[in-house]
Amino acid sequence: MQTARTRSKSRAKAEINVVPYIDVMLVLLVIFIATAPVVMQGVTVDLPQAQSETMNENQQTPIIATVDKAGQFYVSIDTTSEKMGSLDELTAYVSAQLQKDPSRPVVVQGDAQVAYDNVIQLMNALKNGGVKSVGLVTEPINSN
Repeated sequence: MQTARTRSKSRAKAEINVVPYIDVMLVLLVIFIATAPVVMQGVTVDLPQAQSETMNENQQTPIIATVDKAGQFYVSIDTTSEKMGSLDELTAYVSAQLQKDPSRPVVVQGDAQVAYDNVIQLMNALKNGGVKSVGLVTEPINSN
């Protein structure tokens, strides 16, 4: 009788231990939660206020070319924002994106404190890069 008990105790279990997998998943979840705000950050600019029409909801999300009050240039596509070293770099980047999807709209976002010349240079660079139509981003006028 004792031999039957020792045999049943010495058999290997055919179960998978899932505790290490749960630990790995929790670590990955913490990493994703910690990095999500970094991935979604953009460029903050103080937009000028003006009456304007809103974009059509059915339209694709635009490529946003930004110039901040320090005169630095950025390009934002969906949730990513990249700093551009020069207008030539910005133009090449936007042109490459438009070759992938020519129907995607392009808008310019300029800080209210930036020199008018910087916005015009940005729009001219986009035009020279093959962008047919450029929109301007503004804040709605507050009625306070």
